[in-house]
Amino acid sequence: MIAPHPTPFATLTPDVVLDAAEALGLEPDGHLFALNSYENRVYRLGRIDHEPVVIKFYRAQRWSDAQILEEHAFAQELAAAELPVAAPLLLQSTTQPGTLHHYRGFRLAAFPLCPGTAPELDQPGARELLGRTLARIHAVGARRRFAHRAGLETSAPAARARATLLRSALLPDHMREACARASAELVEGIEAAFAAAAPVASIRLHGDCHLGNILWRASGPLFVDLDDCINGPRMQDLWMFLSGNADEQQRQWVELSEGYRQFGTLAFSELYLIEALRATRILHHAAWIAERWADPAFPRAFPWAGQERFWEGYVGDLREQLSLLQDPPLLALLASTGSGT
Repeated sequence: MIAPHPTPFATLTPDVVLDAAEALGLEPDGHLFALNSYENRVYRLGRIDHEPVVIKFYRAQRWSDAQILEEHAFAQELAAAELPVAAPLLLQSTTQPGTLHHYRGFRLAAFPLCPGTAPELDQPGARELLGRTLARIHAVGARRRFAHRAGLETSAPAARARATLLRSALLPDHMREACARASAELVEGIEAAFAAAAPVASIRLHGDCHLGNILWRASGPLFVDLDDCINGPRMQDLWMFLSGNADEQQRQWVELSEGYRQFGTLAFSELYLIEALRATRILHHAAWIAERWADPAFPRAFPWAGQERFWEGYVGDLREQLSLLQDPPLLALLASTGSGT
């Protein structure tokens, strides 16, 4: 296996971005604005006599071409079903027709520039509309599975993240044993939660469904960035909209699930996965930062990850999440009130 290059975008200068856009027939007007993205590099590209577009350069060696094309095909399938997603543009370049393009060793795609604002889910009816839209997305996702993309169906992703974290020089030596012990217990708890929820239907998902990947318009949510789309349980696209104490999460869940039930069904057993999926993300996020630390963008964006006190607090967070995993507060509350789906 080829090790990922620590600075894969070192040669991606503004001139290279504009040259790539020109080669794809996008007719850039020279106006280029970098958008917020750490894993890939994403730009707002002005065009001559055309609407601006978003141009995305994929991180080398993260996804294969086949995996990226599955992302594109899923987004296009959703768009064809009149669902609000930002699907890649089909560019009829004379040399590279399609959605995935290559230029000077980079892989890139263009997307429409979609207007929208940050979601405010506490507005009346917002969570219900979000749930309704996600159920429609999942109905399309359930038609088939991804052939090339990973799955989130066991504790395996959490175990891989744990292994990456424990190999990292970013983890202070004096915290290594405590982190190893706490993370091992957390992985065991995640596996137990998947066993308790079984059998769980696995479908194609957005995979990274949080507020940062949603734009809100007058018609409702617009979903962007399917870069992390995966096979997995429906709950993966729902749990990140639940936060706060058990009572707050219950209110949020009732609103979200009322919308979801209008177009889909969700087994009550998937509620066992909420804290397991949260635990998986906690492990993955720290491992992701550690793995990308040589990329100059990461120390700038996450300076606290280079401080010992962060890792001391992080191990405490793992222990706290283990407690929530062993006694899920929302699950217990919903079971007592009969508010589950």
